Amino acid sequence: MKKLCFLFLSMIIAAQIAVAAPPINVEYNDGIYHITFKGDKIKKRIRFMSSESLITNREAHHKSHARLTINAGFFDPKNQKTISYVVNDRTTIEDPMFNENIMTNPFLRRNLDKIMNRTEFRVIECDSTRKLHYEITPHKSPVDFGCVIRTSAQGGPLVYPDLRLEEEGFIIKNEDGEIIRESASVLHKVARTIIGLKNSDEVHILIFTDDHPMDLYEVHDYVKNLGLDRAMAFDGGSSTSMNYLDKYEVVSTKGDGGGRSLKSFMLVY
Repeated sequence: MKKLCFLFLSMIIAAQIAVAAPPINVEYNDGIYHITFKGDKIKKRIRFMSSESLITNREAHHKSHARLTINAGFFDPKNQKTISYVVNDRTTIEDPMFNENIMTNPFLRRNLDKIMNRTEFRVIECDSTRKLHYEITPHKSPVDFGCVIRTSAQGGPLVYPDLRLEEEGFIIKNEDGEIIRESASVLHKVARTIIGLKNSDEVHILIFTDDHPMDLYEVHDYVKNLGLDRAMAFDGGSSTSMNYLDKYEVVSTKGDGGGRSLKSFMLVY
């Protein structure tokens, strides 16, 4: 009888935990992690954070006690300042306009509008309904009346439905149409961190590891075949990082295996 009571109690506790923790599904195949989650509850458990000094994804994961941590926006490793906007608790916590290495670089200044308007992932809250929803949109896109950005991180470029390499300043061409500058290795096969949306409330995160690197044209085709509605890139290459509980970890194979030190992160609790 005691064993039956204990078993029944264990089932109740397990059910309560399952209800309290929205499911995060993690699949791995051929060097690619595919992470999905959906529903209203988990929208409240997403936040973006930044670190004053650069830290690894592993450090951010352990300090925040998040269930899932991935790398987010771009940054300048020389001065440790952001190249991407980050919002948390409805407040802009990282603004690339304060990065002097961008503002004093003549080449970057000529393309400043493109850089500042790169794509971002948003969690939006609206006063009328108090419901949250996601957006993947250029940074300068306004929110609807009565709504506010609860948390967001800029990265880029938009990968799907359109691949906006030139529009977001990831490739620059001369008057003859020749590429004279490439950023974030967008034309090369490297590891990638991609986030996308399906059916408005279903988030898909793709971690293309060093075992299955892709250029962004290949990523475009991949997310199209998955049936995603929209998708964008976060920082990639050696920045590509993921920690899920204590079960899965992705770090670059370069360096000491501890992972690259980064500026901003997406946390899911």
